[in-house]
Amino acid sequence: MAASSDHAGKTGFRAWLNKRLPVDEFIDSQLIGYFAPKNFNIWYFFGALALLVFVIQILTGIFLTMHYKPSETAAFDSVEYIMREVEWGWLIRYMHSTGASFFFIVVYLHMFRAMIYGSYRAPRELLWILGMLLYLALMAEAFMGYVLPWGNMSYWGAQVIVNLFGTIPVIGPGVVEWIRGDYGIADSTLNRFFALHVIALPFAIAFLVLMHLVALRQTGSNNPDGIEIKEKMGSNGKPIDGIPFHPYYTVKDVVGVGVFLIFFCGVIFFAPTFGGLFLEKPNFEPANELSTPEHIAPVWYFTAFYAMLRAVPDQQLGALLMLLAIVVLFFLPWLDRSPVKSIRYKGWLSKIALALFVVSFVVLSYLGLKPASDLYVILARVFTAVYFAYFLLMPWYTRIEKCKSAPERVTYHA
Repeated sequence: MAASSDHAGKTGFRAWLNKRLPVDEFIDSQLIGYFAPKNFNIWYFFGALALLVFVIQILTGIFLTMHYKPSETAAFDSVEYIMREVEWGWLIRYMHSTGASFFFIVVYLHMFRAMIYGSYRAPRELLWILGMLLYLALMAEAFMGYVLPWGNMSYWGAQVIVNLFGTIPVIGPGVVEWIRGDYGIADSTLNRFFALHVIALPFAIAFLVLMHLVALRQTGSNNPDGIEIKEKMGSNGKPIDGIPFHPYYTVKDVVGVGVFLIFFCGVIFFAPTFGGLFLEKPNFEPANELSTPEHIAPVWYFTAFYAMLRAVPDQQLGALLMLLAIVVLFFLPWLDRSPVKSIRYKGWLSKIALALFVVSFVVLSYLGLKPASDLYVILARVFTAVYFAYFLLMPWYTRIEKCKSAPERVTYHA
């Protein structure tokens, strides 16, 4: 009733707007009225940063499409035109290419935060699944965007990735031809990828982001202690261990955005290719079906899965292993049998397992960038086994280990 009286007392344009669009009501319920745990730490910046980078990608993508031509004969030249002739075109292109890598950086850190604090556990299983669907959509979006500049690595990378669908029994060859839209990676492939990259997948990602946020508001945010703050309510009906999201966390996120933009702009202006990790040298050469790059490798954010693919001699089994490496993440909420959520209170087995998982992913990402020599392949097999052991052994080691008792209330450290 108090909120209604406040709105009723407003006059002018704001009152006119609120009568037709519930702006103040939305702010009151979703920002001021949404109570988040008071013990958030630095790991809770990355969700907001992921949303920021998504907006950057959409805005820069709009300007790039004004000059890009999705044609086998004109795609590479149109990108060069953007870089050399369009006013500030080089900045927009580098913001977009750097944004793609930073998108995966913040998403990987966001996923890691969920893993260390148990944000995938009940009642947030659907929140985790929606996040994983977002990750899959982002992978598809990034791959198709990577092909569009039609550089030599784009062309050969598309050949490798698209041909993986040919390992599907019976229907594989037909699926490959359907994806390409031709008998080879050609003009029709570029047109398809352009349509999906610019229209279909951004809409899918935006929808999944919305569903992710709705699910988050429904269950409430997790926290470093893994305690449900909604279980302890004060006399005012608000969580006693919570604080309003606005202004406390909106101000905190602004600080995080400022720090993030320092690093983001530093890469754009001083190292846009980042030593070949963000933009490979062969991609500054036009696509040439008669000239294979010395070492074909995907962008760094796919290389861990690429290393798994090469770890198995049989391409069909390698493709299946690469798929399972992503699918197994969906089952994380049901694999973890620990009585506590947060790594703070789990036993040493969980801590060692998580550390080994992180090491395996980082090492596999490095190995995916290297040639498929005997030593690198052997190491890829070892660390692929470590990667899967983290998930397959989780029901066992989370059940038998000795855990600390989680506190009754969240712990806050200034």
